[in-house]
Amino acid sequence: MSSNNYYDVTTWHVGNPSEDVGEVINSIIADVKGRQVATDANDGGKPGAVIYIPPGDYRLRTQVVIDVSFLKIHGSGHGFTSSSIRFNVPEDEWPDLHELWPGGSRVIVDIPDRAGAEESQGAAFYIERTGNPRISSVEFSNFCIDGLHFESDGLGMHPENSYANGKTGIYVAGANDSFRISEMGFVYLENALTIYHADALSIHDNFIAECGSCVELRGWGQASKITDNLIGAGPKGHSVYAENHGGLLITANNVFPRGSSSVHLEGVTRSSVTNNRLHSFYPGMVILAANSSENLVATNHFLRDHEPWTPFFGVDNGLDDLNGLLSVSGSNNSVVGNHFSEIIDSQSIRPTGATPVIIRLKAGMGNFVSNNHVVAMDVRSKSSDSCFSAQVDALLSTEASAGLAVTAVMVDPDSSRNTILDSGTDSQVLADRAVNALRATPTVGYQPAPSPLASPNNVPSATP
Repeated sequence: MSSNNYYDVTTWHVGNPSEDVGEVINSIIADVKGRQVATDANDGGKPGAVIYIPPGDYRLRTQVVIDVSFLKIHGSGHGFTSSSIRFNVPEDEWPDLHELWPGGSRVIVDIPDRAGAEESQGAAFYIERTGNPRISSVEFSNFCIDGLHFESDGLGMHPENSYANGKTGIYVAGANDSFRISEMGFVYLENALTIYHADALSIHDNFIAECGSCVELRGWGQASKITDNLIGAGPKGHSVYAENHGGLLITANNVFPRGSSSVHLEGVTRSSVTNNRLHSFYPGMVILAANSSENLVATNHFLRDHEPWTPFFGVDNGLDDLNGLLSVSGSNNSVVGNHFSEIIDSQSIRPTGATPVIIRLKAGMGNFVSNNHVVAMDVRSKSSDSCFSAQVDALLSTEASAGLAVTAVMVDPDSSRNTILDSGTDSQVLADRAVNALRATPTVGYQPAPSPLASPNNVPSATP
């Protein structure tokens, strides 16, 4: 039996989806609301609907406004391909490229630029509903949202490398419950996802890259997860950012370099950052700020190396090497079992002559730092016009290099009563031993003092 709650944008009788899929989807939502008016009909009444976007290119010139629960918008292919690589290939080579644009079920954000407009007005999908209950169970799945072009930001870079265009993929303005964003592709948007006041949000298995900022959870929220995504922001934005959240799970993400940070938490408590692969070209990879406390940062792989691609050579996030790859301003956090690879050119260290910091405890108390492994190598940086081959070559190179002196853990005066175990040799840990507990990682040739219980005079005799 067919359902009147399933819609296909290519067969709906209002609008032309190729010219303005926004007009079409808004008309469908109006139809859903017009038909589903009963709040309690046979133990139901408002089941919501599914809107299908088949493979193809669909311009969005009218913002989609969603104010109804239980709505799923899905396609048949996330369609991501690197627009950044394409725009940095000489134009005379474009005719030989297999394709020029993202594909799949592709929504092209073509909202007219409104100078000085509110940030939310540049969003392809805007979600907000007042009153009770909160809007719930809105889902986006398996299609591409493409911002098409970046624009000059006045800083002198090629306009297509600016990560600026005022466009957002999905903007959720009010309190929401049980939203799901999965198998999506986001590309060339200044902000891919901006979500306020999320409860039980799932951002899972998406490809979110070449966007100014990728995931921003703002306001406050709880019990949400960001899992199994491929993520990469621009140097002025966040790959993953959350503020005032509790119970947030950030796990199994592969975070690409070039974002100003990999994970930035502001006032986040009792949350987990675990089992992620994090790659950055600058310090400040993971930031726990604004009294972020009782969080677990465990078994992540941190790699900090140099930008190898010529168009972005020399671009950074403004932080120097004393900031640390991981910085903590908060209390009672656990930083356990992480691997840090600092593979940089010592000639590029800032400030000149400084010793780079890996973990920095800036403020708070009672943090537990244990069994973290640091590999630090001094390499000569290289650059290439080929993004893919240059980065792969850099990742796979483990040729013999000189060791690089680092400070594995630095504890500032505003941080105290921390426990630091087996996360750096005695000389690699800078901490006031009077107010912090420390057990250094042994070095080769280290001989611990014999325990009194192990001396011959303390061996108990056999019972007669």
